[in-house]
Amino acid sequence: MHREGYGPLFAFFLVSVVMTLDSLLWSQSGIVTALAGTGWFLTLFTAFFFRDPERTIPDEPGAIVSPADGRIIEISEVDETEFLQQKARKVSVFMSVADVHVNRAPISGTVKYFRYQKGRFLRAYLDEASIENEQTIIGVENGPQRLVFKQIAGLIARRVSCDVREGHRITRGERIGIIKFGSRVDIFFPIDEVDLRVQLKDKVKAGESIIGVFKHVS
Repeated sequence: MHREGYGPLFAFFLVSVVMTLDSLLWSQSGIVTALAGTGWFLTLFTAFFFRDPERTIPDEPGAIVSPADGRIIEISEVDETEFLQQKARKVSVFMSVADVHVNRAPISGTVKYFRYQKGRFLRAYLDEASIENEQTIIGVENGPQRLVFKQIAGLIARRVSCDVREGHRITRGERIGIIKFGSRVDIFFPIDEVDLRVQLKDKVKAGESIIGVFKHVS
């Protein structure tokens, strides 16, 4: 379980225990019983949502792994102006509430660029969400290999948590943060330097599914 879930899990569990005891031993009220049931549901949902399973990280040279669990909703060509400063391939992964929300590093390297952007909370699958929503933008470099990925908040996901900053050294598949309650992650890499391995509507797993492979591996 991800550490971000410990606080709400304990709070829901404590409230559920108190409401259950009140319902069984003291008030025996239908309203209290309903509140107890709601509390137990929220406790179980929190444990489910913040689950953090281990993943088998591929060791293929030059591999770019998915930074998030979910489904590929966009593959396009864009001008990436944050870090790459060139034409790039954009791959977007949409995370539903049922997906694991722990994000992982797509490649090993050094974080050369980091920016947090306040913004809107549009539905995560909309094109505008990639630009206008609250997000973190992370640029990673490993020799000639360079890419950018974004943790993007959505309509329900109102908090993006990122553990890395400029200068941090990260390894492929390493946990780097979490987005709460459904959102998306976008990843950008130079078009001519990466062989794409995914298609639209593919299901991917963070740290495990290969998005693409750099053609030239140092």
